[in-house]
Amino acid sequence: MFLHPRCPCSRATLGELEQLVAHCQGKFSAQVWFIQPEGMEDEWVKTDLWHAAAAIPGVQVNVDHEGEEARLFQAVTSGQTLLYDSEGRLVFQGGITLGRGHAGDNPGRDAIESLLKQKIPSATSPPVFGCALGWVNNQKECKACQP
Repeated sequence: MFLHPRCPCSRATLGELEQLVAHCQGKFSAQVWFIQPEGMEDEWVKTDLWHAAAAIPGVQVNVDHEGEEARLFQAVTSGQTLLYDSEGRLVFQGGITLGRGHAGDNPGRDAIESLLKQKIPSATSPPVFGCALGWVNNQKECKACQP
C-alpha cells in the first residue's frame, strides 16, 4: 500500500487495511509505504497516519524516499493497494475504500479477502480514492483532499 502521509482520506484506507489484517490473519504480509518528497526530512513523514499504520499488527511501515518505490510499482494515488500471490504475480491493484475518506464494505476489500481465501473476486482493480502521491511533481501537500 502507498500513502501520502498528509492525506486525510488515507485514514479510511488504513481502517480497511486493519479490517483485512483482522479477517485474514496470517494469510498475507502487509507493507505500507509513505511518500517522502524530495527535500523533506524523515520526521515530515511520521504523521498520525504513520503511527496508525504502525499500530496495525504485523504491518511493516516504510519511508518511500522521493517516491522510489511508488515509481517502481507505478503507484500514483494515496491508497493504491497491490496484492501479489505467492509466486509474485500481481493479482489485485486498486483502492480498498468505496470513496474518498469513506470506510465500510467495498469491492476492493472484498476482492482481497476473496483472493486470500482462494475464491474468485468480483473485481481486481477498483478505483483508488486519494490525493496524488507527489513523486511525479514533488507535491508536498495533499491538495486534492483539502476543501
